[in-house]
Amino acid sequence: MAYSTKINDPAFDIYKQNSKKWKFLFSLIIAIAAVVGFYIYGENSHEMDNPEALQIGMGVGLMFILIGFFSGRSNNYQYTWDGVVVDKKIKHTTKDIGYDHIKAERIVYRVIIQGEDGKTYEIRNEDDDTVYNYYDIGDKVRHHGGLHSYEKFDKSGDEIIFCNACGYLHEIEEDVCRNCGCPLLK
Repeated sequence: MAYSTKINDPAFDIYKQNSKKWKFLFSLIIAIAAVVGFYIYGENSHEMDNPEALQIGMGVGLMFILIGFFSGRSNNYQYTWDGVVVDKKIKHTTKDIGYDHIKAERIVYRVIIQGEDGKTYEIRNEDDDTVYNYYDIGDKVRHHGGLHSYEKFDKSGDEIIFCNACGYLHEIEEDVCRNCGCPLLK
């Protein structure tokens, strides 16, 4: 029973750097698509001509680039903290799933964690109780800043474990994540 020292493995730093790069690259691709799309729209539409359409496309593209830049930097400002699972809640709700106001039943599973600073944090999943069942009230947990993931202190009775980098679910016997290559914290 302990928090894993494997969190200091260089694979986590590589994962975080790659995530930042992919976020920015994805936002850059969407930005280029917006500029090209608005340009084509301006050339073929009777509602808006170029350069007005192109200027709007460039504005939307810039917005996507800024979103990618700041979302990549946002993980830098998260810090590591310890807490305790203080509550677990299940809520049955409905959600619109179409234009005809068709409602679908949803179950929202919430795990409430109180940090050492007194603030409460929540792990929330819809229609999947795996994470909900993984934690018990009273479990000590550590939130790993930069990864936005939680590690249980006592994993001795667990049959599964989540990768703290990508969230992929594994059997407890595994040592390395099959999805991202980071060590499993056990």
